Amino acid sequence: MFALPLDDQAQLRPLEPWQAPEFLAHIDRARPNVDPWIPWASRSTDLASATAVLQRYADSQAADGGRIYGIWLEGRLVGGVMFVTFDAGSGVCEIGCWLEADGAGRGLVTRSCRALIDWAFKERGMSRVEWWVAPENVRSVAAARRLGMTREGVLRRRYPHRGVRQDSEVWAVLADEWPA
Repeated sequence: MFALPLDDQAQLRPLEPWQAPEFLAHIDRARPNVDPWIPWASRSTDLASATAVLQRYADSQAADGGRIYGIWLEGRLVGGVMFVTFDAGSGVCEIGCWLEADGAGRGLVTRSCRALIDWAFKERGMSRVEWWVAPENVRSVAAARRLGMTREGVLRRRYPHRGVRQDSEVWAVLADEWPA
């Protein structure tokens, strides 16, 4: 297993199905911050459903698709980043993130996302990294800005969440815009 240091107390590591109990405890702590924005968070309510989320990402990674990584702060899972989609053939992927309150304000999401974007462009030769976000998710919009992404538009009423159709903003950065 690998661990990428983010600072002296935090690291980025793969998040795998065998870690479902730790993941579920974390999601229970993070739920107030992430439930409105991440659909699988509202569905991760017991060990079976939490395991299913992580297994879906493990299966996707095995097929060279999406992947999920946890952010540990002082040995405790406090958030994560993921490739929601990863299409090497088209050169386009989407990243996303989440964080519980105890990890906020330390730059962990920004550093973790930079690591994923660097890998996507430099190791995998991706052309474009996208960030899809609900316009009301101001912390996520701010993260896209910090990553140097450009807001490309809004897909109105793109998906339902809790019976209400939600908009999605699309942000992106291109390989030739990403700092070396």
